[in-house]
Amino acid sequence: MASPVKRFAAARRIGVLQLPRLKGAPEVEEVRALRPDALVVAAYGLLLPRALLEAGRYGALNIHASLLPRWRGAAPIQRALLAGDRETGVSIMQMDAGLDTGPVLLQKRIPIAPDDDFGALHDKLAVLGAEAIVAALDEIEAGRARPAPQPQDGVTYATKIDKRDMHLNWSLPAHELERAVRAFRPAPGAFALLEGEPVKIWRAEVVDRQGEPGTVLEMQNELVIACADGALAVSELQRAGGRRLGAAEFLRGHPLAPGARFV
Repeated sequence: MASPVKRFAAARRIGVLQLPRLKGAPEVEEVRALRPDALVVAAYGLLLPRALLEAGRYGALNIHASLLPRWRGAAPIQRALLAGDRETGVSIMQMDAGLDTGPVLLQKRIPIAPDDDFGALHDKLAVLGAEAIVAALDEIEAGRARPAPQPQDGVTYATKIDKRDMHLNWSLPAHELERAVRAFRPAPGAFALLEGEPVKIWRAEVVDRQGEPGTVLEMQNELVIACADGALAVSELQRAGGRRLGAAEFLRGHPLAPGARFV
């Protein structure tokens, strides 16, 4: 299925290159032959070869979804949510050979709302990034762009998300687990094990209850699960192979014994 970018280009008869790889000389030469003023890179998961970084008259610009130098790397939106950051934004960066280490032309900031999840924050930053790259290209064309080196202080790395990040650890405070639920919604989903089977937890809020971490404290309209500090009131969850259910419906189909535990 063609992406929205390809459909947009096709409707306006703009050429589209879909290169199977970028490391080979023929592929780089295809791009260089177009004599681009600049390359714009967004959500591309690999490092570009130097020959491609230098293919455009003004180099290559990256739309990065963080306030560099904070959260360089693959998963800046999820890491900002997991860390409880109160703001984030978009950086338009002049790409170099390093991992998000190039000078920054422009930054735009937005607050992270208490109910923001990955999907909502991603969409906000997509709009912000589109505005920012147009502004940055205008500045370059007008000769006003002044790329600023990234400061050495405040560097953090947004390492790639793996299954261990998504597995909820009930020995952590409830507010950290609630952030994890939002960081992995709408995909891939935070999870815990119940009776040896994975259960994805899609919606939860922090409540002031105490108990043995992982223990179910209440089973009514919500499933209240104890954490190291506080508890999570889970309102939507999903067994493997099943559909998302509200807590009450989940419990009707999967009743739990008193003292049931998530791990």
